[in-house]
Amino acid sequence: MDRNDVDQIIKEAQEQAKRLDLRRASLSMVDLSGVRLHGANLNETDLYRAILDDADLYEADMVFANLSKASIRGGNLARVNMVFANLREARLTGASLAGANLSAADLSGVDLSGANLSGANLSEANLTNANLSNANLSEANLTEASLHKANLSGANLCGAKLGLAHLEKVNLNRAKYDYRTEWRSGFDPVGTGAIEQKRLLRFIDRFFEAFIEEKGTTQIDIRAE
Repeated sequence: MDRNDVDQIIKEAQEQAKRLDLRRASLSMVDLSGVRLHGANLNETDLYRAILDDADLYEADMVFANLSKASIRGGNLARVNMVFANLREARLTGASLAGANLSAADLSGVDLSGANLSGANLSEANLTNANLSNANLSEANLTEASLHKANLSGANLCGAKLGLAHLEKVNLNRAKYDYRTEWRSGFDPVGTGAIEQKRLLRFIDRFFEAFIEEKGTTQIDIRAE
């Protein structure tokens, strides 16, 4: 199956107002850049080395999908279901996986630098040697996840659940956490270079995030009317 076949299937699904069904399809090494697979059924689909840069996979089902060494840079994978998916050495820099379910997924060697994983379920996921530098993991569930030798430098871990997570040789240099962050018993985040974010500072950060989102600028005009 190639890109033309996928585009035709998408067209037919739209015309018939049916859910896009690509389960168990063989799409290995196919260039699907920018494709819209919103809510599609991609369970057990083979996407080995596929190119999905800037693709829309919002709320897609990808249980047991093979995305090993795939490129999904800048993709929208918010609320995607990737339980037991294989994402070994995949490239997802800058991708959005907010609210995604990656429970028990294989993410070893994955590049998620700068990605948004806020509220994602990564419980029991394998993140060995993963690059999560500057990623947003706020309120993510990493219970029993393996983060052996993972790079979380500069990551946002505020409110994240890391209880029972495997943190051997993890890089937490300048990672942010707060009073809600749950750590494995006896683990010292400060000793690994992580920085606790006080409540006031977190409030200020949220204020500026909301301001930038609303105004689209970092400049504040304080001149009197």
